[in-house]
Amino acid sequence: MAKYKDLANAIIEGNDTESIEITKNLINEGVNVIDILNEGLFPGMEIVGKKFKADEIYLPEVLVAARAMRLSMEVMKPLLTKAKIKSKGIVILGTVKGDIHNIGKDIVGMMLEGGGFIVIDLGVDVAPEKFVEQVKKSNANILALSTLLTTTVPSMRQTIEFIRNNEKTRNIKIMVGGVPLNQEYADSMGADGYAPNAGGAVDLALCLLEK
Repeated sequence: MAKYKDLANAIIEGNDTESIEITKNLINEGVNVIDILNEGLFPGMEIVGKKFKADEIYLPEVLVAARAMRLSMEVMKPLLTKAKIKSKGIVILGTVKGDIHNIGKDIVGMMLEGGGFIVIDLGVDVAPEKFVEQVKKSNANILALSTLLTTTVPSMRQTIEFIRNNEKTRNIKIMVGGVPLNQEYADSMGADGYAPNAGGAVDLALCLLEK
């Protein structure tokens, strides 16, 4: 359907006025909201993620694309609550204790949502105990930890140790990201994966689900 492609393009361009209008028109035509998601919104955001990963677009473009998608989803919200939407998985997201930076975390969350994941964002300065509590409550597949500060890398390490030492949470897949990190750090902390950027986070999450 041409309107799916138009909707995807509106997301890619960050044109929220157009994305909302197309979404409303599709709903009025009786199109299933799951199809609107799977054929229009998700493909559009997936392209945004690929472009961001390839440095073809930058942070401002990602933010406006994510805004367009979220506003379209707001239009569909009453119908989404009734529809049985199968997500790719549940990701708990948060910046570790001692770090209050949220921009990188927020972008990763947007990209994961655009990739079809349910994201539970715990915010910033999150204590290990809070991560454990949420993992137990949500039956999540993946825990995504973020930090921007070199000084809070030990906090991330402690959080992972705390998760692994709890019998009910030790088997959750853990992915990490942030400026001071690299694959070597991730391996040494016992994380299951490391993503150097938000675009790579979606690919990593999908990969972890297959393991």
